[in-house]
Amino acid sequence: MKQELGVCYYPEHWPEENWAKDAADMTATGIRWVRIGEFAWSRMEAVPGQMTLEWLDRAIEVLGAAGLKVVLGTPTATPPRWMIDNHPDMLAVDENGAPRKFGSRRHYCFSHQGYRQECARITQIVAERYGKNPHVAAWQTDNEYGCHDTTISYSESAKVAFQNWCKARYGSVEALNEAWGNVFWSMEYAAFDQIDLPNLTVTDPNPAHVLAFRRFSSDQVVAFNKVQADILKAHTDAPLIHNYMGRILEFDHFDVGEDLDIASWDSYPIGFLSDRLEATDEHKARFLRQGDPDFQAFHHDLYRAVGKGRWWVMEQQPGPVNWAPYNPAPLPGMVALWALEAFAHGAEVVSYFRWRQAPFAQEQMHAGLQAPDGVDAPGMDQARAVAGVLDMLKEQDTQQADVALVFDYASDWAWKTQPQGAGFDYFRLVFSAYRGLRRAGLSVDIVSAACREFSGYKAVFAPGLATLDPALVLAISEADALAVVGPRTGAITEEFSIPAKGRPGVPSLDVRVDLIESLPPQAGMDVSGGGKVEHWHERLSGEAEVLLKSQDGAPVLMGQNGRWYLGSFPDEALWDRVVSMACEQAGVAMSPMQDGVRRRRFGSYEFVVNYNSFSASVSGHRVPACGVLVFEGNTPVVACDLSSG
Repeated sequence: MKQELGVCYYPEHWPEENWAKDAADMTATGIRWVRIGEFAWSRMEAVPGQMTLEWLDRAIEVLGAAGLKVVLGTPTATPPRWMIDNHPDMLAVDENGAPRKFGSRRHYCFSHQGYRQECARITQIVAERYGKNPHVAAWQTDNEYGCHDTTISYSESAKVAFQNWCKARYGSVEALNEAWGNVFWSMEYAAFDQIDLPNLTVTDPNPAHVLAFRRFSSDQVVAFNKVQADILKAHTDAPLIHNYMGRILEFDHFDVGEDLDIASWDSYPIGFLSDRLEATDEHKARFLRQGDPDFQAFHHDLYRAVGKGRWWVMEQQPGPVNWAPYNPAPLPGMVALWALEAFAHGAEVVSYFRWRQAPFAQEQMHAGLQAPDGVDAPGMDQARAVAGVLDMLKEQDTQQADVALVFDYASDWAWKTQPQGAGFDYFRLVFSAYRGLRRAGLSVDIVSAACREFSGYKAVFAPGLATLDPALVLAISEADALAVVGPRTGAITEEFSIPAKGRPGVPSLDVRVDLIESLPPQAGMDVSGGGKVEHWHERLSGEAEVLLKSQDGAPVLMGQNGRWYLGSFPDEALWDRVVSMACEQAGVAMSPMQDGVRRRRFGSYEFVVNYNSFSASVSGHRVPACGVLVFEGNTPVVACDLSSG
């Protein structure tokens, strides 16, 4: 697989006479891909029905003539002002009943049929015009679905669509009442058109109602994307991509990915450390200018799974961003490290956002590879360095890891609906397991809960799966892999009720959850031999072997027949013990890493990345601060050291 650099560019922001020089400079930097068009609807169609695409024709030609491959975005994330005049009810509505107004972006409701038709129309126009253009080598649908809390809408359009969704899912209102347990608090309905959206209720709405609405909202994103994907597929053979985000879980990315060819995501390590990650103040201070050592890697592995093996970084942070609570600059070397780490996880393309910093509007404080006046920004030399490293490395393909980690969007919806404890969060739980695996020096494959093929894996971790499909456990067993599930696995049915068979209901594992408690931060439970239980503890019984227990003798981890059930939310020390025990049981070789240093196997190479502001030693070799060392076998073949700036 050939791995390449890209960049995001907005020709509509710059004088046309600058385009050719910009394109030539991109090529000289080592950039091979350029994304354009995703926010340009007002320049494509300033007046309804009057298309002005000649400028886009010229931009594509200039970029292509310079040797750049174009990713063309559909502009549906930024409907122009006249669209609101034509469809005043197309705006999404927040949980408090307030419309999300015009004046920024993503100002639409996925359920509005009129806007969906407008999106189909503009997609048809650009697909017909550019579908066979030799310079347009890939397409991006919309931009960052779900960003700015825009998946869930409480609009009238959403209410009507949800009623129709319920009718299709349940068939009769009586079946819906039974499934949701609406006899409780006299919540029963006589007709589907009585069903409102689950907001503005006096106290908590029925969790079954909320979960159904969350499933519906995800399905609306899938349907919205499919409209554009189907049109594009009829006019182009170029791959279709969407750029997902970090820790945006409100829709099922695996479902959206079924209609696309490549998954991509927008990686902003420093911004995400600040506003999307639970961590101590000490941890955030230590990695203030580097980002968390595992957050980016987690999403690389997640989106590789969403893309069925094909994935990109569509937007890579090149300097300070503008949208986090605080926006420090990356340490020297990090802009290169982030890109090389993505390539180590199998990225086909890493695309920096953006070529030149905008001198106006909301993102004028967001750095690019160039400053607004065209002078190279600090990230430019690091992008050149990455291009040089790619030239030195042989082409590789991602190989299957020994360990898989199951991820399930619906479980996040369930536990956000009824967390039962302020510290319990599905992403936080799964990410803590991922961290433990990475601290052990392991490469990890993330897989969907719908996966039924686990051959080749030695161990599979599946924490927090709200609804446990026995077929999943069977598939893991048939692969002869150790299954480590829990806590809170198999706790509810798809309709958010306690399963009749009890919890967790893991086949061939005699473990029963007798009692559940959530714990405040100051009330962790010590585990015999080291480590603590945090946030969540389940009182377990059964005939399975007790593998770990609390200091007062309560089972924490039980196992039987190649299935382990973890009844508590571990701290880091306890995760390290669980991972070590599982690796020993499954025959997985560990290489424990020092804090801030991580490794990833990629083909014949092993990448070691050092997120620390100081150098580290791995296998007797120095890994520079904020640097990357690439091994082939036991021999270092590439070192990227830009820590001096």
